[in-house]
Amino acid sequence: MTPTSEPALDSYQRAAIIGGGVIGISWAGLFLARGIKVVINDPRSDIKDLVLAGLEEITPALAELGLPTENLAAGLTFEADLAKAVSGVDIVQENGPERLELKRQIWQTIERHAPAHALLATSTSSIPATAIAKAMEQPERLIVGHPFNPPHLVPLVEIVPGEKTSEATVRQAKAFYAALGKKPQVLRKEIPGFVANRLQSAIFRECVYLVAQGVVTEQELDDIVTSSIGMRWAVGGPFRTFHLGGGPGGLPHFIEHLGRAMEANMWPALGNPTFDDTTVATLVNQANEAFGKGTVEELAAERDRAQIALMRALGETPDTAANHA
Repeated sequence: MTPTSEPALDSYQRAAIIGGGVIGISWAGLFLARGIKVVINDPRSDIKDLVLAGLEEITPALAELGLPTENLAAGLTFEADLAKAVSGVDIVQENGPERLELKRQIWQTIERHAPAHALLATSTSSIPATAIAKAMEQPERLIVGHPFNPPHLVPLVEIVPGEKTSEATVRQAKAFYAALGKKPQVLRKEIPGFVANRLQSAIFRECVYLVAQGVVTEQELDDIVTSSIGMRWAVGGPFRTFHLGGGPGGLPHFIEHLGRAMEANMWPALGNPTFDDTTVATLVNQANEAFGKGTVEELAAERDRAQIALMRALGETPDTAANHA
């Protein structure tokens, strides 16, 4: 990926991270590594210890990406008062709970107290900006900047404008995330869950069905995915894959000769599972068996190392020339 030039980050000296959970910590680590001072707003009394521990966990991954990590937390502060936290910042990245009314309250306060030039972005994974911005006096300022977890590592950021989001805000958001070393993708219209999470949900539904039906175990299904479509889609994506699958005739030939059969035979046969007690027990038991030998932190570190190796192979690691120090 090719980030924008360094001056794009020069306008962002200070960021407010609203919500210090997993996503907030990940954003904070990336911002700090890019030289942006961060203030975290979160009502939890133990938030400082949680964030510092989280930053320590993701520091090796940031270093592997070629980002500076020495004294990473030096530019980090905490402010429990939301109005004070957003005062004087250049970007607000909100990562609060997925509750519409709460987000509306948060953004009413942010709008009143954040500087007029600040980029206002929400990390919401499903709620459209249009719905959140109904409570704002200037809805044109709000945009969805939805990362794919973990934000400090996975390149994608879905930029989703609301009905009243201005083109200037869209351009500003795209330039900012690209300068961070991310791969922003502007969606052409709002839809609940956006794109990546909708795809993930559709695939996971069938994964749950196959395991619940006893066709495969969780470990076996994961092995199938990482040895086939996961590997294939990392370099081509579904449409490019099926375009190539159509041979010289491309996607039209694939649809006519294979797609019609997929529609007639496979789509109706896909499962529609529920998280009933039996299914949940099956999933939990198999997860403990497959993944219980390592801690979540150890598994995450293993995932991060593999993700970085894949990103390097695909040329998806951020250009360190975009560092902002």
